[in-house]
Amino acid sequence: MARARVRGIEINYEIVGNQGPAVALTTGGRRGYPEFLPLARRIAAEGFRVFLHDRRNTGASEMLISGDEVEEVVWADDLHALLAQHGVLPAFIGGSSAGARTSILFAIRHPEAVRGLLLMRVTGGPCAAERLPENYYGQFIRLAETGGMAAVCASEAYRERIEANPASRAKLMAMDPKHFIAALTRLRARFQAGAHFPVMGVSEAELAAIKAPTIVIPGNDQTHSSESGRIAQRMIRGAELHELPLTDQPVPLIPYDEWSPYEPEIARVFAGFMRRVIAAPPKAA
Repeated sequence: MARARVRGIEINYEIVGNQGPAVALTTGGRRGYPEFLPLARRIAAEGFRVFLHDRRNTGASEMLISGDEVEEVVWADDLHALLAQHGVLPAFIGGSSAGARTSILFAIRHPEAVRGLLLMRVTGGPCAAERLPENYYGQFIRLAETGGMAAVCASEAYRERIEANPASRAKLMAMDPKHFIAALTRLRARFQAGAHFPVMGVSEAELAAIKAPTIVIPGNDQTHSSESGRIAQRMIRGAELHELPLTDQPVPLIPYDEWSPYEPEIARVFAGFMRRVIAAPPKAA
């Protein structure tokens, strides 16, 4: 693990692999990067350097809750700055669920910095639009309203972040609950504004404008339905689709760790895609 000062905050990160083209993978939800270490090691064994990091306000990275922009935009810009510090741009950018949304926004905001997109478990549909704003924001707004920042810190989600970075507790406890509530209310509103797009958080026009080579591995639950992945693949011009031997399940969420048996296949598919992109002749201007 290492620390870097990125856009005014401390970001916790790790590089897996010593040589080869750079790949950045971002986990889903608000989970720390160790969830992706097994996959990163498999991809690194294929000849790539894999950058993992904890996004701000997640894992062991620093807390800075403002609500000025949708979180995935902030995370995309943070990741761009982190990779720029290491001089590895353009890079392959990918992730699962919220990490996939962040990767798509990275490609939209920094197209020159993307060699290709590696998207897993694309988010979309009515279940995601209903449950995620509550999961990410609503429940914590209510906790702050009824029990202040002590109640927020005592929640399971924030306890995990405090365990990963004990300094986060002091930062949270120093926040005025009214400021926290206002920030999360703004974040929820910004998130909900894009929640009903076929691919959450991104308009059809924005997807159609992406020029980076892209591969999509769809999910298989009601938050990451296989159809959401297929929609992303159809809307991003020239995108490839790889479907794992899975069927959609009528449950809101299948934890990513249940995908661990498929990581050897995911690593092979992503590595093969990246090699094809690297070998392809440059497109005419």
